[in-house]
Amino acid sequence: MTVYVCGSCPDGPALLEAVRRDLPSETVRRIDCMSGCTRPQTVAFRDAGKVAYLFGDITTEDIGDLRRFAALYADSADGTFADARVLGDLRMKAIARIPG
Repeated sequence: MTVYVCGSCPDGPALLEAVRRDLPSETVRRIDCMSGCTRPQTVAFRDAGKVAYLFGDITTEDIGDLRRFAALYADSADGTFADARVLGDLRMKAIARIPG
C-alpha cells in the first residue's frame, strides 16, 4: 500500500511528517498535486488490485482515522467496505473512490 500526501497544499509538509511518523509500516510519498485544491489537504491510498481513495480536508487531527483506514484497507481484498461507517469521520472527507 502506498499513501500519497499532497505537498502543494498549505499544510502539506506538516501532514506529510505526521503521516510518516504515525503510519510507519506504509510507504508514504509526497506528490506535487492531486487536484483537490478546493478541499486541501488531500491524502490518497492506493494498492495493487484495489480501488484507490482520495480524501480531502485532512488535518493532523485525522491521523488516528487514517491509521484505522490503513488497517482496514490492508485487510480488504479489493479495497471496498460494505458499510462506510467503519471509516469514521473519513467517510465525510472522501472525494473519490477510483476503480483499481
